[in-house]
Parts: sequence; structure tokens; C-alpha cells
Amino acid sequence: MISRYQAILFTVLLAASAVMGVALWRQLERAHERMLQGKDSAPTQAPQVAPEEQATLLVANDQDNSLLAQVQTMPLPQDPGSRARVILGRLLDLYAAPGATHPVPGGASSVAQVFLLPAPSLTANPVDAKPLDLKPADAESSADGPLLAVVNLTPSFAAGHPSGIETEALTILSICGTLHANLPRVTQVRFLVDGLPRATLAGHADLTRTYLAADAVPTEGAHP
Repeated sequence: MISRYQAILFTVLLAASAVMGVALWRQLERAHERMLQGKDSAPTQAPQVAPEEQATLLVANDQDNSLLAQVQTMPLPQDPGSRARVILGRLLDLYAAPGATHPVPGGASSVAQVFLLPAPSLTANPVDAKPLDLKPADAESSADGPLLAVVNLTPSFAAGHPSGIETEALTILSICGTLHANLPRVTQVRFLVDGLPRATLAGHADLTRTYLAADAVPTEGAHP
């Protein structure tokens, strides 16, 4: 015979087991629902990657103060400003690499932005003292005309750039020539540092003037 105490204890244990079973079942259902929601929220397509294309870099050489065209393949976005920034970033990566022909620290992160604007007409004096209006819409207002590229460099790049007339000039000319080689509509180039005008790059190269991009593209075997 089962005593009354044992019967009560058995009933309590049975009820507790039933409650725990129901709770466990509910937790399993919720976990399954969360798993399904996670699957539904996952992207159905892989993120788009810019297609690889060829770009021409005008690479400076300190040994003979020359610019040598070098073709490289890299992923390039379609937006012209972003495209210019990626190409210049690769150029500066070459300069920051060990054994560079034109050693300059900083690399791709030294180019903060590249703005493309309708190119103003140049007078006999190439210095343009007017403030730059960097509204993106301006570049669209001249769909087929020449462009002014405004290259915004980082303060660390300017601070770490080697000082010297020739080495600074080679950096400026290689940037201008690389822009024109890949974006032929870029006929003029201006430079900013941290979004502001700066007198020189590292004490010599004039950053207050407008550079003519085509003048930086050397003929074969020529020096800038």
C-alpha cells in the first residue's frame, strides 16, 4: 500500500515534471523561431565588389627625377571621385612600400577625398585665390567639360613628407599625371590639407597654385 504522504509526493513530482516539460518545449519553439528569423534576415546576395580594371600610375623615381608609367590592375568603383581616390591610394602605397623608388610614408590613407569640379578658365597667372566650392552637384553641371580635381591630403601625410624641392615636386607631379592619365577630363589639380589651403607641401612645393595636369604627363624617356 502506498501511504498518503507518498501519494502526495508522487503527485507533486508528476506535476513539476509536466510544468518543466511544457517550459522546455516553449523554449525550444522560441529558439527555432529565432533561428528562422536569423535566416530570413541574412542577405540573399553577396555584397557587390568593384570590378578589377587597369589603371596607369605615374610613378616617381628619385634616382633620376623621372616619372615612369606603370599599369596596375585593381578594383575600381564607377564614381569618378571615388575612382580617383582609389588610384591615388595605390600610387601612395607604392611610395610607402619598402624599397620604393620615391619613399614617402603614409600610403593610401593619406588621401582623404578627391573632389571633381568644373574647371575654371585660367588667366595668365595660374594662382587661383578664390575659395573652392566643394559641392558634389557642381561636378555634374559640366557633364562633358574639363574638370578640376581637388585632392584633400591628410595632415599626417604633409607632416611626414620628406622636405626638398625635387622630392616634393615629384610627389605633386606624379599625383597630377596619374589623375590625368586615368581621368583625361581632369585638366587642373588643386591641393588641400585637412580640407584647408596650405602654403607648401613640406616647405617647398607650392600648394596655393593650380597645377595643369597635362604638364605632369611626360613623354617617353622625358623628365618632368
